[in-house]
Amino acid sequence: MNPYAIVVGLLALAVAFGSVRALWRQWRLPTTERPRAWRVAVLLLAQVASAALLYFTLFPPPQPRETGTLVVLTARASEVTREGVPGERVVALPEAGTGTDIRPGAERFPDLAGALRRYPATRHIRVVGVGLVARDREAARGRSIEFRPAPLPPGLAELQAPARVPAGRRFTVTGRAMQLPEATAELLDPAGRRVDRVAPDDERRFELHASTRNAGLVSYRIQLRDARGEVIADATVPLEVTPARELQVRVLAGAPNPELKFLRRWALDAGLELDTRISLGAGMQIGSAPTGFDAAALDELDLLVLDDRSWRALGSGQRAALDGAIERGLGLLLRLSGPLTGADRQRLQAAYGITAATGGTARQTRLGGDLVAAGDAADALPTITDSALRFTTADAITLLADATGTPLTIWRAHGRGRIGVTTLSDSYRLVLAGHDDLHGDVWSEAFTTLARSQAATGPRIAIDAAAPHQRSVICGIGDGAKILSPDGTSVTLHVDPASGASRCAGFWATTAGWHQLRDGKRSQLMHVRDITEAPGLAAESLHAATRALVAGELPGDDTASDSGPPTRPGPRWPWFAAWLLLGVATWWLERSRVGLQHGTGASADGLDPDDPSRNHS
Repeated sequence: MNPYAIVVGLLALAVAFGSVRALWRQWRLPTTERPRAWRVAVLLLAQVASAALLYFTLFPPPQPRETGTLVVLTARASEVTREGVPGERVVALPEAGTGTDIRPGAERFPDLAGALRRYPATRHIRVVGVGLVARDREAARGRSIEFRPAPLPPGLAELQAPARVPAGRRFTVTGRAMQLPEATAELLDPAGRRVDRVAPDDERRFELHASTRNAGLVSYRIQLRDARGEVIADATVPLEVTPARELQVRVLAGAPNPELKFLRRWALDAGLELDTRISLGAGMQIGSAPTGFDAAALDELDLLVLDDRSWRALGSGQRAALDGAIERGLGLLLRLSGPLTGADRQRLQAAYGITAATGGTARQTRLGGDLVAAGDAADALPTITDSALRFTTADAITLLADATGTPLTIWRAHGRGRIGVTTLSDSYRLVLAGHDDLHGDVWSEAFTTLARSQAATGPRIAIDAAAPHQRSVICGIGDGAKILSPDGTSVTLHVDPASGASRCAGFWATTAGWHQLRDGKRSQLMHVRDITEAPGLAAESLHAATRALVAGELPGDDTASDSGPPTRPGPRWPWFAAWLLLGVATWWLERSRVGLQHGTGASADGLDPDDPSRNHS
């Protein structure tokens, strides 16, 4: 039970006991000796008032505190126009700099929590500069926050790229340029060669593409150039290239051709082993040793690639086994570039729901779409042959198109598997023209899209990496997880109990570069970017986090709407003085003859006030 209820109960009992006792004595007196009713009522009410005044003496009513505005200076606060009200408290955090970088009279504090301990009545905070770092955002929760941001520096304001990409896969880097109206964005590979180039759109956003090679840690680079071609921003795009998935792929061809030769060469460079079988006629074939074409053999494959001759040569039993394997998850890629018979079209429609039609005559075209780097001129790519065939289906998804948007490769889901149809017959011309990267992208995209889906692995550790000396958040870890820094030092992570099932821990890196997280048998890499490399990225990150704090959008930020104005206990002395004066007045009234019956000397309690034996305690 809280102390307030205990005191109220004791005072109520005392008032009730005193009132009953006084009324009992009045009742025992003769009628002619009883005091007047108003005297009795005043004495009873005085007991109630005395108890109430004693309660407020012990627990005075709270009074609102004086709530001023605390101006918090962060990094680059000097670039924001100084506006404020005289008398506002101004504090400077370590990021605000020293000396002339901060306002005169600003108090320096190591963190925002220290400033709020010094000024606990603060309810409104005005953040000036780049924004609050993670160290200070927790302390600001539950208060009214105003943000006056410093302008972002010219260069990169946003940059998104995958942390890890399988070998041989294509990846995308997106970003946003700031204060560069005629900039161009370039993506450089680890050797420093430009692999893509694009001009930002009206919102200053850009999208660049590239493909990975061998597994390992690599660093691509993003460069922003102004209208004169000078580099304005240069940032690293760190990637962990993981080993490519070992696909079980079987390729059946009715005859040898250059397309198949270069496809096998790409597979070898990408670390894939193709089970290739090429028919030479008369029952002869070259490639891997013949194996069965039944359900058991097909269920061991991830992808089956057939050209028009090998697909047409399948018997009814083999077609039934193939259809069943696709229903169970096998991927199928049909390379159909030659003319199809009516029976072929009927089988495509009946078995896979794909309609084949003739779109005129074969023509020469060039690749287009997302796979083609934006920095490559359209006429820089070699021409390839576009078959006269056109494949359509109600739920078809275009995987590859030419420069005019005409689909060259489509696919659709079929059961648990996927079926793709391509008219490519001479994509090897890309390699001969020096565009082996694009050739690899074409086939890598096709193989990984159509291959049998792999069972999902366990959840990865979620890492929100920050710059050195700032807090990174790592979630999904177990007890005893450690981080190995580039300098060889090891730090043990301690899970925050408040994170609950997320099991998050904080980590403050001391150096930039690759860090390795070890959690039992799990190992994961984390890259910490040097804050001096791309100052615009760090500034925009702090801007976004502070804006989210202002809007109450950060996780767990649910206290601001429920917290009332700050209060403090009021003064006790007025209540004590009133209680003391009431007690003196009641003591005088009890001993006076005011309100007594005329001619009687009885007091309110029925005793003679002049009787020396009366107890005055």
